[in-house]
Amino acid sequence: MISKEAINVIRVKYNTLKVELGERGRRMWAAAEAQSLGHGGVAAVSKATAIAESTIRIGRREMATSPAGKRPGNTRKARESGGGRKPLVEKDAELLRMLDALVEPSSRGDPMSPLRWTCKSTRKLAQELTSRGHAISHTMVGQLLAELNYSLQGVRKRMEGKSHPDRDAQFRFINGRVIEFQKRDQPVISVDTKKKELIGRFSHGGREYQPKGIPEEVETYDFPSLADGKGIPYGVYDVTRNQGWVSVGTDHDTAQFAVHTISEWWFQMGRLAYPDAKELLITADGGGSNGSRNRLRKMELQRFTNKTQLSVAVCHFPPGTSKWNKIEHRMFSYITKNWRGRPLTSHEVIVNLIANTTTDTGLKMQATLDSKEYPTGIKISDKEMKTINLKQNDFHGEWNYTIQPLQNR
Repeated sequence: MISKEAINVIRVKYNTLKVELGERGRRMWAAAEAQSLGHGGVAAVSKATAIAESTIRIGRREMATSPAGKRPGNTRKARESGGGRKPLVEKDAELLRMLDALVEPSSRGDPMSPLRWTCKSTRKLAQELTSRGHAISHTMVGQLLAELNYSLQGVRKRMEGKSHPDRDAQFRFINGRVIEFQKRDQPVISVDTKKKELIGRFSHGGREYQPKGIPEEVETYDFPSLADGKGIPYGVYDVTRNQGWVSVGTDHDTAQFAVHTISEWWFQMGRLAYPDAKELLITADGGGSNGSRNRLRKMELQRFTNKTQLSVAVCHFPPGTSKWNKIEHRMFSYITKNWRGRPLTSHEVIVNLIANTTTDTGLKMQATLDSKEYPTGIKISDKEMKTINLKQNDFHGEWNYTIQPLQNR
């Protein structure tokens, strides 16, 4: 494929020379340029110069049939000024306006255009214009779209939903808390649940090297009914030490499962890394098993503090900002890269792929399978909530709070 930079170079060269060349000279120059580029050269030169591909191919045939050194010079009488076929936009004054309206119907006064809900390829646009009495080829449609300043584009992820007015203030608060804990060598962890994965020979995004002609065979469809179960990776990322722990659940993503994973991290990794720790800071999003209003989560954290004697501070990210949580881009993204192109055929495969995820910056991982059952629908009463030793922060206490061990009350 010819790069955009190469096409731009051809365009500059042509614009410099075309005023000095006659019709045949332009055709032969375009043919020579296309031949030098090799495969894809005709299309690239046509795109850069707006010379029809058929014209460039005529030039190539002329070059091939005329022996080198005996090709006639530019002696053929050139057309008089204004001769030749008139451009479509001159013959059909409505063409550009009609094309513009088809591509952007809602902003051009035609919200009921038949192409509003279809793929707007150059072929479909050409068919629609032709059916309306404006005969045109799909190649010419592409050239006219470029003149109208259109280009092929994908979508851009930038809409995060309604932004909370204190979003940036909460970010600054969380950052301040993280720095404060790190200065005192107290652990800071970022937690979240990764996307649930179906167990079985299902297609997985990405590619990896395999022997030629021997790709992994997977199911055509990824219906849950075809799966051998599911894997629910809940992760704990140590922000200071760049280390991670993941429990792969098999039942439900509940607050019990989430806090049990935090507990597993502490007893398997955390207390060894922070033998003198008295406090723990947890940053999390604000929904699901990590919800800021999840009563069961607070009760489970109280049990965790009672067992570990750690004072647990919690900071939730504002609504619609979960992707800012460190675990998302420092740990989960690398796990996804590590198992790209591989069917997750068993829980063991998931656990091993996670545990063997590393990065150039020194990320180290541990993973385990959690096959316990975590029932849904557990309710915590107002009376039980009063037994939790919880203190809310003065700044957005619903997002920022600390749970102390009951024994120290």
